[in-house]
Amino acid sequence: MINCIIVDDEDHAIEVIQHYLKSVAAIQITATFINPIDALSFLSSNPVDLIFLDIHMPEISGIDFIQTMNNKDVQVILTTAYKEFATAGFDLDVVDYLVKPIPLPRFLQAINKAQKIINTKKNSTPVSQQDDDYFMVKTEAKGKMLKINIAEIDFVEGMKNYIAFHHNGIRTLALLTMKDVEERLPKAQFIRVQKSFIVALNKITSIDGNRIILKGISAEILIGETYRKDFLDMMKQKLIS
Repeated sequence: MINCIIVDDEDHAIEVIQHYLKSVAAIQITATFINPIDALSFLSSNPVDLIFLDIHMPEISGIDFIQTMNNKDVQVILTTAYKEFATAGFDLDVVDYLVKPIPLPRFLQAINKAQKIINTKKNSTPVSQQDDDYFMVKTEAKGKMLKINIAEIDFVEGMKNYIAFHHNGIRTLALLTMKDVEERLPKAQFIRVQKSFIVALNKITSIDGNRIILKGISAEILIGETYRKDFLDMMKQKLIS
């Protein structure tokens, strides 16, 4: 469940967001605030995943609100009647910028984007914090198992009856499916880019059109159409524009 708060000095604006969120079962409204100072006080002692935040408010603006927050992991969707503050909002790495009156389809688009970001963060654990940063795989040789260090994996290739782990300059074949591997690898560090390829995000050096170039790897991996949107959405989170 994603916990959110709404911060807006207009009761009607809060009511609109509350009404829209009734159709989103995965998001729960924890509190609403007309006064942004009260909202900041609430955030200091209550965990929140997402904030719907107005820009023009008494006491402090929404932009100042973001800069004042102690918890930088909270995701923010700005809601305002003023288009001219969009650049300032995105400079602060907000999820989205909604201009009032907010159409429902546009609101749901922002929600989908926020859910992906929040769920990715919740489901990810850095390798250094994992109890096991490796796994053992059965190879094509009967009775033989090999250790695969997760941090050393460059990419995973699906073959007819095997999976090929490309790691630390070598290739290891294992009796697994792509689904097995995708479920086992940390979602914050790996992403499936086509039916037969999963790549390590920290090994990507560039993206050229539909091609992914990996560090120290001569092979170029093509982005599959089915996986293109999710892959580019993840890359855009890292984009400085």
